[in-house]
Amino acid sequence: MDDRGATPDIQEATDDMAEVEHRLGMPLDEAMRTQRSVRRVRPDPVDDRIVLRCIELALEAPTGSNGQNWEFVVVKDAGTKAALAAQYRRSWKVYGGAGSRLRSDEQAARILKSVQWQVEHFEDIPVLVVCCLRGGARPLPFVPLPPIALSSHYGSVYPSAQNLLLAARAVGLGGALVTLPLWSTIVARRLLGLPMQVEPCCVVTLGWPIGRYGPKRRKAVGSVVHLDRYGEKPWDAAEPAPGG
Repeated sequence: MDDRGATPDIQEATDDMAEVEHRLGMPLDEAMRTQRSVRRVRPDPVDDRIVLRCIELALEAPTGSNGQNWEFVVVKDAGTKAALAAQYRRSWKVYGGAGSRLRSDEQAARILKSVQWQVEHFEDIPVLVVCCLRGGARPLPFVPLPPIALSSHYGSVYPSAQNLLLAARAVGLGGALVTLPLWSTIVARRLLGLPMQVEPCCVVTLGWPIGRYGPKRRKAVGSVVHLDRYGEKPWDAAEPAPGG
């Protein structure tokens, strides 16, 4: 996702909680249609009440067996942010941008540029929310699990992260989800004081945006939806309708 939008609809920063609540009344379809990764944000502080209100809405997401086993570490300390930024830069040199560099289109170039900005300015982002899960993916050590078990495990944190991002969109905060700052869970646990039973999963960055929200280019729904078996795409306008 890119942090450039077609319409300048970003709202100004506010600490007025009545205004924040009003913004949270944004229609859901508008929030979903205009949400994008806004990586370029100003270093201006974000009121703790706004961050907590967004996380409160993140808690409305479902979790496996209603375990409600998320934990959120709000990072504002300059030293901790700098240490996570150093981890981000190390992992970005190794893993980052590989997929985008394989593409030469303009959109990929914009994405790569915005991520590079985030990598270089990570410690200046006012709020980092580290989304964590209590309890490991493996209930018994050294017992092999099928891949779907890991998917089920992390399915308890990513819905809440998306809720957090939608709430940020509604109130006018720029937000983006990243994982590379946590590439070493050992280092992340040490930096954040996490016990072994709490796993860091992703980071949601929050700040008042420099970029814009707005409509995005997305594939037509019929081009990615299959009926009963992969490859059966009766709703794809590029293919003839069944029986046609």
